[in-house]
Amino acid sequence: MSDFRLKIFYSVAKNLSFTKAADELFISQPAVTKNIKELELEYDLSFFLRKGNRIELTEAGKVLFVHAENILESYKQIRYDLDIIKKNFTGTFQLGASTTVGQYLLPSLMSQFHIKYPDIKLSLVTANTRSIESYLIDKKIQLGIVEGKPKNKQLKYVPFIEDEIVAIAHTSQKIARKETLSLKELKKIPLVLREPGSGSLDIIRDALSKHKLQLKDLTVAMHLGSTESIKSYLTHADSIGFVSIAAVSKEIKNGEFQVIDIEKVDIKRWFYFVYNQGVPEGVSDLFMKFATAQYNL
Repeated sequence: MSDFRLKIFYSVAKNLSFTKAADELFISQPAVTKNIKELELEYDLSFFLRKGNRIELTEAGKVLFVHAENILESYKQIRYDLDIIKKNFTGTFQLGASTTVGQYLLPSLMSQFHIKYPDIKLSLVTANTRSIESYLIDKKIQLGIVEGKPKNKQLKYVPFIEDEIVAIAHTSQKIARKETLSLKELKKIPLVLREPGSGSLDIIRDALSKHKLQLKDLTVAMHLGSTESIKSYLTHADSIGFVSIAAVSKEIKNGEFQVIDIEKVDIKRWFYFVYNQGVPEGVSDLFMKFATAQYNL
């Protein structure tokens, strides 16, 4: 079995489409079909079931898909290990990050990484923590950086840096005059929080549960899909939002937002590197070491 034929099979199996595989590999669809037929002849097995306009993997196809995935990952690792010897880092790297990390921590880090390793093509997708975990499992990205507690047993979580979630109000609103709120007062204040599936919301929920408070006990005015949406909302509403200190530090210094302490509540969390169980592949390991070194300076 040739390496290229294996790549063709893997692309068809991953996309369940001859057309998408052809587009992904920049070859013609007849060339894809020809290589798959030759592969099936070589093993005297069918790897795909044709059902109208759809295809499915046969049992043999599912077995080959697992092996193909492992072999292709090994090829990447071999190239990376040999590139280390040559000090020649190349290739593509798909990174995923939860929204807070992707928006406030990664841009400068990615810029520094690109300067040091200009031949590595780095791309970033941002989504909430649960989505990033799904992308890893589906092999759409190679490495994630997420917030919240490790939950998925298919994934490996490695602590990266510590963060704090704080309650904030816009200084134009009355609530910003208060420096501290009791838990009893917190129940009555309109709150704006991140959406379900967000690592931030999970952390807030866990922190409040230690004080026998649930989200249903609070006056939640709205759930929003990003920290920027929360900050924008608070400029027009006499409400409190919970956000990462990293996301609002500049505005606090500029006097736009006020941190409001909640008595007895201290919401600390870690941002984690996350990848599929096993040893992280070459560029993932390189990026993790680079990022950790930058934040430990």
